[in-house]
Amino acid sequence: MIAKIKHLLQNNLRNIERIKMIKWSLYSLVALIFYLTMLSNVIPESLNVSLYSRADHDIASPITIENKTATEDERSKAAQIDAKYVYRDQVSQSQFDKLNDLFSGIEKVKKNEPEKKTTQEKVSELKSIISVSMSDELSEDTLKPLIEAEPSQISLIKELTLSEVMEVMTDRVSIDNLEQSKSDVEDRLSLTSLPTDQKKAMITVAQQSIVPNYFLDPEQTEQSRQEAIEAVQPVMIREGQIIVEEGAMINREVMEQLRLAGLLDEGFDAVPYVGLALLVLLLTGYLYYFFQDVKSRVRSSNTNLLILVLIYFSTLMVLKLSSLLQGIEVPGIAYIVPAAVGSMLIKMLFNEQLAIASSILFGVCAGVFFNGEISGPMNASLGFYVLMSSLSGVFFLGKRNHRSNILKAGLLVSLINIVTVAILLMLKNGQYSGIELSYHFVFAFSSGFLSSMLTLGLMPFFEAGFRIISTTRLIELSNPNHPLLRKILVETPGTYHHSVMVANLSEAACESIGANGLLARVGAYYHDIGKTKRPHFFIENQMNMENPHDKISPHLSKTIIVSHASDGAEMLRMHRLPKEIVDIAEQHHGTTLLKYFYYKANEQVSQPVSEKEFRYPGPRAQTKEAAVVGIADCIEAAVRSMTKPNPETIESLVRKIITERLEDGQFDECDLSLKELDIVAKTILETLNGIFHSRIEYPTEIKKKVTS
Repeated sequence: MIAKIKHLLQNNLRNIERIKMIKWSLYSLVALIFYLTMLSNVIPESLNVSLYSRADHDIASPITIENKTATEDERSKAAQIDAKYVYRDQVSQSQFDKLNDLFSGIEKVKKNEPEKKTTQEKVSELKSIISVSMSDELSEDTLKPLIEAEPSQISLIKELTLSEVMEVMTDRVSIDNLEQSKSDVEDRLSLTSLPTDQKKAMITVAQQSIVPNYFLDPEQTEQSRQEAIEAVQPVMIREGQIIVEEGAMINREVMEQLRLAGLLDEGFDAVPYVGLALLVLLLTGYLYYFFQDVKSRVRSSNTNLLILVLIYFSTLMVLKLSSLLQGIEVPGIAYIVPAAVGSMLIKMLFNEQLAIASSILFGVCAGVFFNGEISGPMNASLGFYVLMSSLSGVFFLGKRNHRSNILKAGLLVSLINIVTVAILLMLKNGQYSGIELSYHFVFAFSSGFLSSMLTLGLMPFFEAGFRIISTTRLIELSNPNHPLLRKILVETPGTYHHSVMVANLSEAACESIGANGLLARVGAYYHDIGKTKRPHFFIENQMNMENPHDKISPHLSKTIIVSHASDGAEMLRMHRLPKEIVDIAEQHHGTTLLKYFYYKANEQVSQPVSEKEFRYPGPRAQTKEAAVVGIADCIEAAVRSMTKPNPETIESLVRKIITERLEDGQFDECDLSLKELDIVAKTILETLNGIFHSRIEYPTEIKKKVTS
């Protein structure tokens, strides 16, 4: 029953690989996971409060927004400024000139007055001399006493009138204080000793000469009003600002502020949901374009993308559940979040680049998850903490990804967490007690430990459920007691020895170029498993027997030899070995030419035989490991056939084999560079020189015949 379930699961995984629409469905699933896990953290908080009730707790604004009503009130107050006036000294000067004209006219009339003119005629003559405005303002009853006055009296009246008018008009006389100014002049002039009629005329002339010289300036008033309005800063409700303290009464002003901050239930507001959707699209698009630009197994494998989705889901759920601990009143408890688990799993199962990119995403999501204790949408401190913890997990795992490195990496992540928390606390410049600091650092240290524990716990699930070829799995497959390796050893001992030699060469070469050396070693162990079907047709297994190829045609020999790659791949699939091992067995010969049987076939016929008939069916090597195993396989067989190998001949042979494969296009479908091929050649040479080093030839012992 279990075997059937496993078989069904494997068939389903193969079907997933073939359906292209699955890829887009998985990306959609990633976006959905992002959205659903962060949704509760962006839904606006709604308060159940009523007017003139008491606040149960401090209520802070989650956003920064302008209180437009309060701003308009402030601007209305600022607009209520005093009117702006302007002093016009030309008005005062004009009144002085009129007074001078009046008294000059009186003097002129009195100086040239004929004996026969009556007072009325003199007044009429005076009116014709003075200005029209003065003539209209002064009545005949006012001018008669002035015409009839003596010259000394006129001189005194002139002096007093000009003095009083000048004193008043040199000051600011507005419409509001005009009557008061005239009254003051009357009071002062009433104290003179002139006759009553002359005094009255003098007062009238003085009062008529006093006019407003301080006028309202509408333009300046409006300009000042606008400047005052513009100087008013908008009244803002700041993010984190306490709108109402615990126990305070909620009045209309507070209710308006709560409404503006979006804390009152006023119906559905789509803005936060749209904002979250845009964030999710940004994160998902970031992942998509990262996979397009960076070489990654996820890019071409729906199964691996499914694994990544599960890792994202697991990590986001861990972050989400950890964020709920913020409700516990314990200092720094949020730092216990096992932030590095996701990036460590991705590094172990995929590669470092993808793990680093995912660390950034986890940091952004953590900033949203842990926004419960702050008023804004993101907690930058916790986001930074998760980012640093995740990156530390990636870097400290090392390149070999051994399971033993996980605990070591967890310890180092804990130390980085402590340093990160110390940085955050010092940047805040807050006051913390020794107990609070201890809590912060203990939780930060525990985070790294929990991350390593969760990574160790989740790794077997992914390895077993998706047949991922992890380090542990490779070590298990390299056990000599594995049934297939036992089969090679018992049925084809020569092939087994050859495979071990190829494994040594392949591992060293792959390690030198940064490829997976352990994968190459294990792949080399199994690469010739197909030879166990017809072991005696391969020269390394022909001991004390004739070569069967001498009795059959080259074409049949070719068919037997070529089939060992496909036979081996099929056997490995039947035993459910990882795809990477199967690929190495199937691809290690690529589409190379069987030269020996090709030349032999051409010798037996008159028409040239096509090279295509004597080539392996392929495919060519798709990975560095498969290419290196193929090189090592060919080199080991060639060197073993040499009679007296030495460093010079070995190097010449190694360079020749690699060059021929390169020119034959066997590396066109993998990402091996020329520089890496040179490194592979040098590494294989060093290994071969260690195997075929010079030895001292010991002299043969000559047994002497003992004579009795």
